[in-house]
Amino acid sequence: MATVVFFHAHPDDEALATGGTMALMAEAGHRVILVVATRGEEGEPVEGVLETGEKLEDRRSSEVEKSAEILGAARIEFLGYRDSGMVESDTTSHPNCFWQASKEEAVNRLSKLLSSEEVDLIVVYDPNGGYGHPDHIQVHQVGTQWAQENNVRLRWVTLNRDAIRKVVEQAINEAIGAGEELDEDLTKREERSSEESFGMAEKDITHAIDVTTVLDRKRAAVAVHASQIAPDSFFVTLGEDQYEKAFGREWFVDPDVPRTIEEPLRSDLLLD
Repeated sequence: MATVVFFHAHPDDEALATGGTMALMAEAGHRVILVVATRGEEGEPVEGVLETGEKLEDRRSSEVEKSAEILGAARIEFLGYRDSGMVESDTTSHPNCFWQASKEEAVNRLSKLLSSEEVDLIVVYDPNGGYGHPDHIQVHQVGTQWAQENNVRLRWVTLNRDAIRKVVEQAINEAIGAGEELDEDLTKREERSSEESFGMAEKDITHAIDVTTVLDRKRAAVAVHASQIAPDSFFVTLGEDQYEKAFGREWFVDPDVPRTIEEPLRSDLLLD
């Protein structure tokens, strides 16, 4: 059995991006470790969710611990940095935020956390962090350097912008056909999925992991993050068929072994 580290930036990233793969690997008997760089201090809480005096970072830490349990993670650790916020925000200059951390220091922290583990594979984001978030980009850079220094195999989790565009367009067409008002979240996703900086094209992706058998656990793990995901969110309101089309596969890249034009998408994250 393998030991696989999923390195994420904020609470909820683990469920949204890799929840199904984590659940599948844990179910198969692999040791799944979740490392979260920050506690998500700069997230925007859903209105009315936080109790009086409750800090967002405390709520999000609790949520990710519950999510990790649902997904079968054997261990969860925080790297100890502050959420940097979005690229245009002033918080990216905070001295304690992840974006401002030196790569060497962050790699050393990760090494200390994983010193007792025999890691076979580490999962980080693609070079643009999926959609350009500073903390996601930093996870890519720190995780990649750690993998190189420790001779550990590497995978990038990414977004298949071609597949997402199709699902979003279908959902919009169905809403228009039913005479429904378009959801703001859905409209934003249509705009974002058209950007070249959003995820990767399917031709550049090497692995497609079918997570439909554990989709109920992924969905439950996503729902745990109630401070960030409103009840009327795209992630919650999709019907079962649309949810399976949108989230039934998770997408990864092996940066060392690209996929040839004739080669089908690989289905086992541990195989090159």
